[in-house]
Amino acid sequence: MKIVVLDGHTENPGDLSWAALGALGELTVYDKTPPAQIVERIGDAEIVLVNKTPMTAQTMDACPQLRYIGVLATGYNIVDTAYAKQKGIVVSNIPTYGTTAVAQFTMALLLEICHHVGHHSEAVHQGRWESAGHFCFWDYPLIELAGKTMGIVGFGRIGQAAAALAKAFGMRVLAYDMCPNESGRALAEYVELDTLLADADVVSLHCPLTEETKGIINAKNIAKMKDGVIILNTSRGPLIVEQDLADALNACKVFAAGVDVVSVEPIHGDNPILKAKNCLITPHIAWAPKESRQRLMDVAVQNVKQFLAGAPENRV
Repeated sequence: MKIVVLDGHTENPGDLSWAALGALGELTVYDKTPPAQIVERIGDAEIVLVNKTPMTAQTMDACPQLRYIGVLATGYNIVDTAYAKQKGIVVSNIPTYGTTAVAQFTMALLLEICHHVGHHSEAVHQGRWESAGHFCFWDYPLIELAGKTMGIVGFGRIGQAAAALAKAFGMRVLAYDMCPNESGRALAEYVELDTLLADADVVSLHCPLTEETKGIINAKNIAKMKDGVIILNTSRGPLIVEQDLADALNACKVFAAGVDVVSVEPIHGDNPILKAKNCLITPHIAWAPKESRQRLMDVAVQNVKQFLAGAPENRV
């Protein structure tokens, strides 16, 4: 059984091992695959694993031996799943590996906005504390979270994990989700989206990207928020209309934003949030601690094992 990984570098830049996957077949791993080389590199492989490399209907037609596509991520919009189903090709994803990591990173963005720890540490190293003439100084407003309201849009595993951390900081949590459940009710008050937008001091996005959620943070919805709101996004970039967010930041309607994802990745130099006031941008790394990536690897291997056993898991 031939196994090909088309873009393995992001999952494993060298600190993990592909050995468990290699034990299941003849394995070839490519760090990254240009679109023009996808079909050639798949060749006659039966099993392909991808992260962001698109698997189109044309690719599937050009690779008649293909029987299984494993997505090394939770989102699987890079695969034409409807056509894969027509062709009898199994598609699996990795649904739960990054819950803890992404929730933790969400709070890291929020805490950096609240305290600007990195900036103030750099200021100390530059000698500004020594020359300040006072026992302390700060360059930005410092924000205490206790008593503030966190509004979470999308209240699945990651949203609920973020809620638990917010509550540990003494925050009230509101949630908007299409499928309320008991575990969510134990952590937050479910409300309509307009109520959440109006009441939240912090709006954090944890919903999937769908036709309904695309551009959910736009000028109209930002206008419903409190003046001085903080917006966080560790989910999908297109949830935000970036020009609208930049305009709101520059007008001080939005106090600050922390985003780990943008509409086009890697980010383009003309993205309006790059020049917006008080916008913290990180390069899609919320999911990426080694522990999280090892869980991803373990589930990916298990998915392939189950496919080979005739009982696919995490099928989409």
